[in-house]
Amino acid sequence: MTFPASLLERAADVRLFVSDIDGVWTDGRITVHADGTESTTFSVQDGLGVVRLLRAGLEIAVISGRKNPAVEHRARRLGIEEIHLGSLDKGPLIRSMMEARGLRLDQVATIGDDLPDLSMFREAGLNFAPPSAVNEVRKRADWITRASAGHGALREACNLLLQARSNVETS
Repeated sequence: MTFPASLLERAADVRLFVSDIDGVWTDGRITVHADGTESTTFSVQDGLGVVRLLRAGLEIAVISGRKNPAVEHRARRLGIEEIHLGSLDKGPLIRSMMEARGLRLDQVATIGDDLPDLSMFREAGLNFAPPSAVNEVRKRADWITRASAGHGALREACNLLLQARSNVETS
């Protein structure tokens, strides 16, 4: 996929990528079984995007409003260490991460789909959203993925960040 040069320039300095889960890593649906347990479906292709981004030296953190053991298991299995579940107040978490790492606004990117993610967007220099995101989030996004949530949106954002990084390395 070809991304606009201006977007790749802005993405070149990103060092931390913070992602919401439900509606980004998943299609936003929750499957509840008769016994009350839930199951969550993740895309293998999105997972490879995460792994490639981590291998390229970018740090990934996840923040989700829901506490879901499947999310923690998946994130850890992919190599993500910074995991915050059960928090809808996402902005202060990002500020804390930035301060701990000495990062500037332009070194942080986020991806989200719903109203609680707007506080993440305010703390980051670059913001992505899947096409199914609510209007308020889409309006604040710098890039709306072509791929849908749970079906490549995360991979597309990872690919954009990887391409921006490789453009810098080959310059």
